[in-house]
Amino acid sequence: MSSFQEKGIQKPTWLEALYSQKFFVGCSYHETAKKNEKNVYCLDCCISICPHCIPSHRFHRLLQVRRYVYHNVVRLEDLQKLIDCSNVQAYTINSSKVVFIKKRPQNRQFKGAGNYCTSCVRSLQEPFIHCSLWCKVDFVLKHYKDLSPFLRACNTLTLSPDFLVPQDMGDDEMTNETPHSTIVDSDEPISWSSGSSGSENMSMAYSTDHIVRKKRSGLFLCMRSANKVSDEDMATSMSRRKGIPHRSPLC
Repeated sequence: MSSFQEKGIQKPTWLEALYSQKFFVGCSYHETAKKNEKNVYCLDCCISICPHCIPSHRFHRLLQVRRYVYHNVVRLEDLQKLIDCSNVQAYTINSSKVVFIKKRPQNRQFKGAGNYCTSCVRSLQEPFIHCSLWCKVDFVLKHYKDLSPFLRACNTLTLSPDFLVPQDMGDDEMTNETPHSTIVDSDEPISWSSGSSGSENMSMAYSTDHIVRKKRSGLFLCMRSANKVSDEDMATSMSRRKGIPHRSPLC
């Protein structure tokens, strides 16, 4: 428990989870899928997800997390919609300004003229005084005891246009039902009604390529031939031998 929690000062749930969640690790729900690193944060569920999880969170507020010099960063444009990021130093990655999430303390204390971080004493450019989002959060809670004036209402938050969602779908995500097939119970015999309607049903049944039977262990295919083959034709086709191959004359 942090010192702020001991004093009764609470941070928003989404902000606490953004700091504690692990990113750029394999997703346990999509272990066998490619590109399954968790690089998206869902603000409504307060969890980190991978690109394959996005369809399940498509109506939630999503925040893309990027990697820069072995640290997690988010776009300044996206973070500004959630919290005031003034006085936090931003860096440029692929023409986009990003902000570090966690603190980045230096091994050696900064000495000399210029600005330095109020929390981890990292040298900064003017006029910035915070090197990360969390440094500003600690500064605000330490001096103002309240973070609510810096929070912003955000009802919708979508991923950037350059974010690529995998389009491939595994076999386990595809349906097992075969098109143009009928599902019947394996314990019940297949019966056809008589009369004109029965003949129509019979012709439709024989025109179907196969019938899908349902078993307790799953679904299996029961192939049916469209035309009956007599025993005589079958014996003739089995006794037929291939002709002797002729080799071309040598020149």
